[in-house]
Amino acid sequence: MMKRSVLALAVALGAITSFANAAEIYNKDGNKLDLYGRVNAKHYFSDSKSNDGDMTYVRLGFKGETQINDQLTGYGQWEYNVQANHDEAQGTAGTKTRLGFAGLKFGNYGSFDYGRNYGVV
Repeated sequence: MMKRSVLALAVALGAITSFANAAEIYNKDGNKLDLYGRVNAKHYFSDSKSNDGDMTYVRLGFKGETQINDQLTGYGQWEYNVQANHDEAQGTAGTKTRLGFAGLKFGNYGSFDYGRNYGVV
């Protein structure tokens, strides 16, 4: 009976440890701006000191695009990562801009962007 209750608790906690959400801030006349975020709360149990302990992080970002004409769309994205697994005395270790780029989409011909992104995918 004890194993079943531990399993049920583990499944319930696993379902709520990571969640993401998005909200549309503006959408009018071909201009769109979205705010999104993610909270990932996790704790590792490991014999390795580098992989053991709290690995919680929070991400917050903006994503937008604007319709320039029928074949040309401008877009951009900015995302910030905050490591929430240390106290204030450690400063801002682990906080960084994950994404920050702007670009143009050329209809069916592809797109070009510049900045910190996922790379050539």
